[in-house]
Amino acid sequence: MSKKLFYNAKVVMPDKVSVGFLTVADGKIEKICEGKLPDAFLQNYEEAIDCGGKYLAPGFIDIHTHGAGGYDFADNTEEAIIGACREHMKHGTTSICPTTMTCPNDELFRFFEVYRRVKSAWKDGINLLGVHLEGPFFSAAQAGAQPPEYLQLPTPENYKPILDAGGEDIIRMSVAVELRGAMELGDELRKRGILAAIGHSDADYDQVKEAIQHGYMHVTHLYSGMSALHRVGPYRVLGVVESSYLFDELTVEIIADGKHLPLELLKMIVKCKDNEKISLITDSMRGAGFPDGQTAKLGSLTNGQDAIIRDGVAMMPDFKAFAGSVCTTDRCVRTMVHLAGLPVEKAVRMMTLNPAKLVGVHERKGSLEKGKDADLVLFDENINVSDVFIGGRKIA
Repeated sequence: MSKKLFYNAKVVMPDKVSVGFLTVADGKIEKICEGKLPDAFLQNYEEAIDCGGKYLAPGFIDIHTHGAGGYDFADNTEEAIIGACREHMKHGTTSICPTTMTCPNDELFRFFEVYRRVKSAWKDGINLLGVHLEGPFFSAAQAGAQPPEYLQLPTPENYKPILDAGGEDIIRMSVAVELRGAMELGDELRKRGILAAIGHSDADYDQVKEAIQHGYMHVTHLYSGMSALHRVGPYRVLGVVESSYLFDELTVEIIADGKHLPLELLKMIVKCKDNEKISLITDSMRGAGFPDGQTAKLGSLTNGQDAIIRDGVAMMPDFKAFAGSVCTTDRCVRTMVHLAGLPVEKAVRMMTLNPAKLVGVHERKGSLEKGKDADLVLFDENINVSDVFIGGRKIA
């Protein structure tokens, strides 16, 4: 039995931070203890890691990312999937849901094939939890960077080939619920055990209310690519944004780079929505991990849009609009702690246990509890990550 000891740590639990130590046996958390380490413990473990007073937290879980380190998952190569994941691992990400964009079906089907090859062969890397399909069933009015020429209606003839091709590897899907056929698609996703999310949607309150009855329980990147309060004639009509607050059944995710949503909006979200209902995401493109001034393609390397990294976000060349996020998971937590003013344990929960519950892996990941996978991250007061462990094995 392989045994490790992590001591002299600020152990981050779902509801508190405690000074103490944690033990790992065969890749699983064995015990978590508060207080000073007994001297006798040191001789019982093959490896004793002095955490130096740093925070010891569950590994971060990113359920919405398109790439990093110069790679996009849509490049459809094993090198791209592994390269993007390795960049994210440096920043504390131990589990990930590679996210696709609206594209031709043949490209999507090729991605499924490449994803499966990597998942079956890459034994010493990140936890690939499943694929997030962001598209192709979106509103043209809220498509954002999604290529409009590949948008489809969610009819059985359109969605069943995609769902069948992806099979059990699809873990979540974002859909514009006002489209014809979206309710039936929600029923199908629920039947298959796939998280149904409202995304890139122009729906109103009544359509969101109906969608909840058909299994839609999550909202993709709150405020980005969705309807808000608007007028229909003389009447004010609520959109997806306001509905996200009003329906307690709905969980939400936010791009916590401090750019897509201003500080005041981040504070409002955490004030109005229960902490357990909020997950942090990077929604990163291939430029994640790049310094300011560098360029990166949004989307395809051959046909994608040129973007420039400036002020910690990808900008369109004319600097009049964002081209995408270059965020990493450690930055998400840092933003919520240092800008939004959350306690460390609440910010970490939004990057660990909350997303783990959304995609159904919380029984084995997302918190420091006995018997769970020893996916761990060490970071300092500024959320600078120094060490990352998957199954108790150091990988970054």
